[in-house]
Amino acid sequence: MKTLQGPAVFLAQFIRDEAPFNTLEGLGRWAADKGFVAVQLPTNVPALFDLVRAAESQTYCDEITGRLAECGVQVSELSTHLQGQLVAVHPAYDSLFDGFAPEALRGNKAARTEWAISQVKAAAKASARMGLRASVTFSGALAWPYFYPWPQRPAGLVEAAFDELARRWRPILDTYTEAGVDLCYEIHPGEDLHDGLSFERFLAAVEGHERCHILYDPSHFVLQQLDYLGFIDVYHERIRMFHVKDAEFRPSPRSGVYGGYADWVGRAGRFRSVGDGQIDFAAIFSKLAQYDFPGWAVLEWECCLKDSEVGAREGAEFIRRHIIQVAQRAFDDFAGSGVDAGHLRSVLGLATT
Repeated sequence: MKTLQGPAVFLAQFIRDEAPFNTLEGLGRWAADKGFVAVQLPTNVPALFDLVRAAESQTYCDEITGRLAECGVQVSELSTHLQGQLVAVHPAYDSLFDGFAPEALRGNKAARTEWAISQVKAAAKASARMGLRASVTFSGALAWPYFYPWPQRPAGLVEAAFDELARRWRPILDTYTEAGVDLCYEIHPGEDLHDGLSFERFLAAVEGHERCHILYDPSHFVLQQLDYLGFIDVYHERIRMFHVKDAEFRPSPRSGVYGGYADWVGRAGRFRSVGDGQIDFAAIFSKLAQYDFPGWAVLEWECCLKDSEVGAREGAEFIRRHIIQVAQRAFDDFAGSGVDAGHLRSVLGLATT
């Protein structure tokens, strides 16, 4: 059995234009001071981490690893959430997602898509150079505007969307095979891969690709009213990454799953700092231990109420308390009788030979 690694923290929500959050060393030292032993590193800020250079240079990757080690942390995984989002964008969201691309590519959808694909492929090579086993991304979305069937979806619309999604992602997944790295899609509303059925549809479209895996984040399942514990039972063989993020769902006569266009504070479903929401993390950590989850427990801090500094400090301790140091022997070994095979057959009333 394997013991989860951690605590780690996803840095995306903490990067900003002020110290210590504007340099790699500053973020590394901040994370270590909060009690984290690893950082999940976004790759969309070249000033912090040059993804293209990392894909091409072992020296650069070793330098990044060394600089963070001096701060007291290591890299758990690389993230291409924003680049992956641009692999597939429905026209309704073109202008909103253009800001995720370099300025020179904005307004040029074809060039933006090719850039996004090259970025996610680069993360495979960079991850391999850094000795990492998995990387996380978003799937992007072509069918999401039609998730609720009114007006009724035309026959074949969803199938066409997932065929195209698979066509774009299959060469990327092949790059991850070549690198020996798993690509984990965060199952997330707004993406075409937003629940178990949509992941299954995609997995079938890429013919069960060996590198197509899941980042498990229970907060998104609470907001959709999915069974987040049962999800682990069904998909544990494909779960290779884990975001520790809490949530609550408190429906009212005025608002439910869809939120009524309210801001985060006013929604029935809200993200919360770990321990402040409704998620049974003791059960989650137990199930992940049961299924030999091989990766990191990574805090993703998102809360509409609590200060991020407090949430980060509490989150590191919360993860540390919940990681189960798995047993190396059965608790009832002391009662073993040590009998041989012949005795076992006689206990069962079977003839011995």
